[in-house]
Amino acid sequence: MGKRLIPAEPAEIHDVQLRDALEERYLAYALSTIMHRALPDARDGLKPVHRRILYGMRLLRLDPGSAFKKSAKIVGDVMGSFHPHGDQAIYDAMVRLAQDFASRYPLVDGQGNFGNIDGDNPAAYRYTEARMTDVARLLLEGIDEDAVEFRPNYDGQTREPVVLPGGFPNLLANGAQGIAVGMATAIPPHNAAELCDAALHLIDKPDATSKSLLRWVKGPDFPTGGIIIDSKESITEAYMTGRGAFRTRAKWNQEEGARGTWVIVVTEIPWLVQKSRLIEKIAELLNEKKLPLVGDIRDESAEDIRVVIEPKSRNVDPELVMESLFKLTELESRISLNLNVLIKGKIPKVVGLAECLREWLDHLRDVLLRRSAYRKAQIEHRLEVLGGYLIAYLNIDKVIKIIRTEDEPKPALMKAFKLTEVQAEAILNMRLRSLRKLEEMEIRTEDKNLRAELKGINAVLGSEARQWEKVAEQVRTVRDMFGPKTPLGKRRTVFADAPEHDLAALEESLVEREPVTVVLSDKGWVRTLKGHVEDLSSLSFKTNDKLGFAFFAETTSKLLLFATNGKFYSLDVAKLPGGRGHGEPIRLFIDMEQDAAIVSLFVNTGGRKFLIASHEGQGFIVNEDDCVGTTRKGKQVLNVEMPNEAKAIVTVAGDQVAVIGTNHKMVIFPLDQVPEMARGRGVRLQKYKDAGLSDVAVFDSKAGLTWKDSAGREQGLRWKDLSDWRGNRADAGRLAHGLPKSNRFGRTI
Repeated sequence: MGKRLIPAEPAEIHDVQLRDALEERYLAYALSTIMHRALPDARDGLKPVHRRILYGMRLLRLDPGSAFKKSAKIVGDVMGSFHPHGDQAIYDAMVRLAQDFASRYPLVDGQGNFGNIDGDNPAAYRYTEARMTDVARLLLEGIDEDAVEFRPNYDGQTREPVVLPGGFPNLLANGAQGIAVGMATAIPPHNAAELCDAALHLIDKPDATSKSLLRWVKGPDFPTGGIIIDSKESITEAYMTGRGAFRTRAKWNQEEGARGTWVIVVTEIPWLVQKSRLIEKIAELLNEKKLPLVGDIRDESAEDIRVVIEPKSRNVDPELVMESLFKLTELESRISLNLNVLIKGKIPKVVGLAECLREWLDHLRDVLLRRSAYRKAQIEHRLEVLGGYLIAYLNIDKVIKIIRTEDEPKPALMKAFKLTEVQAEAILNMRLRSLRKLEEMEIRTEDKNLRAELKGINAVLGSEARQWEKVAEQVRTVRDMFGPKTPLGKRRTVFADAPEHDLAALEESLVEREPVTVVLSDKGWVRTLKGHVEDLSSLSFKTNDKLGFAFFAETTSKLLLFATNGKFYSLDVAKLPGGRGHGEPIRLFIDMEQDAAIVSLFVNTGGRKFLIASHEGQGFIVNEDDCVGTTRKGKQVLNVEMPNEAKAIVTVAGDQVAVIGTNHKMVIFPLDQVPEMARGRGVRLQKYKDAGLSDVAVFDSKAGLTWKDSAGREQGLRWKDLSDWRGNRADAGRLAHGLPKSNRFGRTI
């Protein structure tokens, strides 16, 4: 029979508030994400996964110039010893370090398919190989000389560096992207030589501000080049506060073809933009007819980027073509700056440029002190050993005799020659073949050289000024390695001002130019019909509604609406509803008061002059360009107060003005009696007692006055026949015999 199982004593149970338990656990998760995953260390500019990859490659002796090793081997060692978070996460991070279009100064030298700028995936890690670059070697230099602290790895079986020695300004040079809990970081790449120059200035003047450092650090330097079009003021603000963004545009040029044709060739695109996705987006916009200036696009890229854009017509402005593309595609990209980093590896903080470089320089000094102390201890130990060797050389026979005869030779040697334990141990561990090397001159020469080196180290350790001299020397070496004349160090991103373009022309370039007919019903429902439709008899309207205005326009046209409140409203034809149906209320596109009605709607052609008038008979001449507003609320031009309202608008084309009132009286007077204004109440045009203005007309005295009768037929009177009504502005006028009883001239703009 089997043994009977006795239940174990239940563990002690503690009551914990759910809120407290959740807060504690979520805070632990947040801290882990911030410190061990998302934010880079300000000192070496690395996140833990990148640091572990580089240290793992160091242990595998994958130095620059050495043989490549399989990426699978690297990933396996890093995962097994330092980073137990999945092989794909490690490989993805390593691939990014090797991509020269993603990293400004790659830390990994890859062999095989490591992906491309089109966004294609890299080959699996069993197919690719890698080793470190010179930049990675600089970051690791001195790690075997106690340059940095080490801590136990995740399982305590080995140790890993808390931070790398960081002999390269990696944080700003390569940048970083990361999203933590409640915070994020976004650091674009910069030019290493510029950073070194700024750091050298910071060594000379420790109190230098971020603004003063911009003399050297002009702005980001992306691996894919491009053009930054931000103002110097906004760039300065970004580096002073540690937060901002950079508008980056693709680099392009115009190539002439045969018989006057030309194409646009894009040679550089913004950082982190996938070329294939960019071209797909442009092709979609072409199919949707949102890029009327562009005829075709094709990718002729090989190793270098070459995206060819053909215009629809050789007569269009290439600048305008590109502006339309910048507005709608990722050919212009906004790259964020959020200098949120871990200070001393522990405190997340948003810093400016000066503080960022100061953290790096302080770290270099700490590394220098640690390496100097380590070397000092090595030299002192070696000097002690050399002292023992010298004694052994001078007394070699006696030493050999003691070793041969004594059961415990170590204490005997120490007693006979007053040796230290280290010296005695060194003599006893010496191989016989070394006896021939024990020459007094060699020992004394090495001793002298080591003492001279020790003196220099002590001088450095004892003087802060000497320490900064050494750091500056190290920074200069890095600057020379990646100077502007080197292929890797040459600046790739340039700066320029955004070209000024007519916004109206730009908006027009984004719309396909097609003829349309604008239809506005009596109750304010607007729609557009394709083409110029002459016969509108078949149009249907809502119940109790009818045709108000109809006129020809184009999809790129701008409209002006004149309302009874004396305001002009601007509308884009492209934004009006098309297709079948009754359209939509025009009030959806403008903020017009409910008690206001439409006086007129027409195409804004610019440059014309209008005579506008109110019901009380006041008016003036206004330039069409002064009527165009930029907001939905419209632009007040004719000042009216209820119950008075704007009543009429007519194009100024002639030398005489005819005004007719609701009392059927008309007066005609010279146009020059009406002033031109940009805004106001105007002057009295006709005098009324118990009536108001009904309509106005401007005509040429040579041609006479014309109007339309109730049947729509054209009627008119010659100038000599109008003598009964000719007078001056503000006259009451005389009854208009023969004119329509509607008191309207039937004129439209």
